[in-house]
Amino acid sequence: MSTPTVYDVAEQSGVSIATVSRVYRNPDSVRASTRERVLAAGRELGYVPSGSARGLASRTTGVLGLYFPDIHDAVAESVPTADDTELMLYSDQVIRGMERAARQHGYALLIAAAHAQRTSEQLAEVAGRVDGLALLAQTGIASEDLEVISRRLPVVMLAGDRDADHDHIEVANFDGQLELTRHLIADHRLRRLAFVGGPSDSPDGEARFRGFQAAHLEAGLPIPQQPDVRGDLTQDAGRRAVETLLDLPGQRPQGLVLANDQMAVGALHALASHGISVPGDMAVTGFDGIPLSRVVRPALTTVRQPMGRLGQEAVELLVARIADRQRTTVARLLPVTLMRRTSCGCATP
Repeated sequence: MSTPTVYDVAEQSGVSIATVSRVYRNPDSVRASTRERVLAAGRELGYVPSGSARGLASRTTGVLGLYFPDIHDAVAESVPTADDTELMLYSDQVIRGMERAARQHGYALLIAAAHAQRTSEQLAEVAGRVDGLALLAQTGIASEDLEVISRRLPVVMLAGDRDADHDHIEVANFDGQLELTRHLIADHRLRRLAFVGGPSDSPDGEARFRGFQAAHLEAGLPIPQQPDVRGDLTQDAGRRAVETLLDLPGQRPQGLVLANDQMAVGALHALASHGISVPGDMAVTGFDGIPLSRVVRPALTTVRQPMGRLGQEAVELLVARIADRQRTTVARLLPVTLMRRTSCGCATP
């Protein structure tokens, strides 16, 4: 089967090759109806942008790719004052691990943050420039786009739902949250815990909530059916979650269990502004183990996941898949570590 070209896409969609080129390079310059027609033709044919397709054909681009969600893009309109520096901490660690490993194997690394309004064309553009592609937390990527890309080059999924058709790496989200919540219930005797979850379409966040539920079941406590509040994984979301919980009737929770560290840091700031002592009045915990969790005050109890190792293992799987496209699909589960610090009432070593 020959590799589809820009001419094939132009013929099928009834436009000029210049229009096809603009759709993939500058989509805002093309009318929406035309853009969607061209993208649909490209998906059907399995097309990637022409300049990059030459590299794919020879397998000699010498570049690996990492495509990850741009959280700031998703929340910018609703949170115009969000600080960009808070939003990259998790992805930064993955990028560093992947870049080091890629360099050791003689590859450069192409990094792309997803733009919510042009995922299809951006993903195709990145895929056309690399020999292998890692997708971090692939929420928002259409299955048909993923199918087209994976026909052309090796793909590894980082975090998110396991996919039997692709190599996959995830961390022990359920186990980590189970151990952390068990620690709050058994060691600190906390009975009223509130869970602040991420978006409902976040597989990692949902796995963490299931660990939270399992700890309640194990302890014979009422099992929460859904997170008390959800947020978009930013510090501002943690602040807003605290405001929401403090406004609810009834007893305040004895502890806040947040789905990631960035929301937990925001919660610490909000509780301090209300004069609520942590951990004296309320325990707070996070998940991820980003560097910021060590330096906030009080130091944040969290579950540390091996973010750099996620990137390193992604490179190993991509290099192996480039060498042998027919090898058996691999799924890896990386362990996590409970970090007991001051915010839950433990003494920080």
